[in-house]
Amino acid sequence: MTRRPQIALLSDGRRLHLQDGPIDLIVEARGETGAVRAAYEAAARRFTGLLDELCAELAELRTAAGERTSLKGVVTRRMHAAVAPYAADGFITPMAAVAGSVAEEILGAMLGASTLDQAYVNNGGDIALHLGRGEHFSVGLMDRPDRAGVMRTMTVKAEDPVRGVATSGRHGRSFSFGIADAVTVLAATASQADAAATIIANAVDLPKHEAIIRKPANELQPDSDLGARLVTRDVGALSHDEVATALESGAECARRLFDRGLIEGAVLRLCGDMLVIGLKDIEEQRSRPLVLENAVA
Repeated sequence: MTRRPQIALLSDGRRLHLQDGPIDLIVEARGETGAVRAAYEAAARRFTGLLDELCAELAELRTAAGERTSLKGVVTRRMHAAVAPYAADGFITPMAAVAGSVAEEILGAMLGASTLDQAYVNNGGDIALHLGRGEHFSVGLMDRPDRAGVMRTMTVKAEDPVRGVATSGRHGRSFSFGIADAVTVLAATASQADAAATIIANAVDLPKHEAIIRKPANELQPDSDLGARLVTRDVGALSHDEVATALESGAECARRLFDRGLIEGAVLRLCGDMLVIGLKDIEEQRSRPLVLENAVA
């Protein structure tokens, strides 16, 4: 039997839900009624068969990225381009950018079909954005992705160079080499944000610390692109100084990426502590009511 993706409006009548295997998207567009309808139809068309496109090149997507690639698909080549800046520094595969790249592709299809005031595609917290003139998008930041609640908000404005938001860490859907509860990155595109969040989250770490439990990735998921490399499974009690050391390790990585123009900012969280790199507005949010307008990362 041929697998068919699940495509339906949510109960609010505003947002579109697209689900196929591990890909689970929430899409919202704002604009004239006809434009929104055309955008949703375009999203559904592009979504259909997208997972098959990725699976067709899965073997190479799960191998270490290099400067060049033989990948053919639009999305798979975008995945490779997003991780390529990090390939010379250590092990990374194009899969590190899959969620952001898919979100970016669906948003592109929507914008190719109609003119919208605002739109986003949220792929499990990795978000591709479109903001027309005068528009803004508020993102709620959780202390940990596996727990409810919002601890901070930040706002992306139309004039900002940010059109992608992504979060990575040991509590997310993918494995992490580091111990960060969550690292949220803002970048020019969702694919770039996705790759950078992975890199920074890996850097939040205390190598060889006895309170950190690690397991080979392929023991937890036999087909993991990380193979036998050790990934974090649990973090025991850490002192305040140890938390600060781990966060600073990640922050130094984030600063380098910021200086290289690969990200526009990052928020790093571990054991209730937070470090902010390259962002100004988030600190001001602490004393304001937290209003979640669009999405949670």
